[in-house]
Amino acid sequence: QVQLVESGGGLVQAGGSLRLSCAASGGTFNIDAMGWYRQAPGKQRELVARITSGGSTNYADSVRGRFTISRDNAKNTVYLQMNSLKPEDTAVYYCNRERRFDGRAFWGQGTQVTVSS
Repeated sequence: QVQLVESGGGLVQAGGSLRLSCAASGGTFNIDAMGWYRQAPGKQRELVARITSGGSTNYADSVRGRFTISRDNAKNTVYLQMNSLKPEDTAVYYCNRERRFDGRAFWGQGTQVTVSS
């Protein structure tokens, strides 16, 4: 069974940093694209960053240059390094997995990131 577990969220001051982790289980991790999404209160869930099985990345304009997505296939884990955090980054961050086998999407439970001004 595919399962995703996020960790690393918390409360930080503006300008600070956090590193989120997403541990994946099941399936064939190394061929699946992975992503981080976030949802703030009253807002749509939005793509933050995505990384393909080949290591290509995409970022939302709002985080480009501040956030870095990476993956460690040996650990079945994807990371999101968040630097220069802003209050606008406050949201629940979700890990996403795009299963190559059938195209299904899987989601973690989310981890709260709060940035104080």
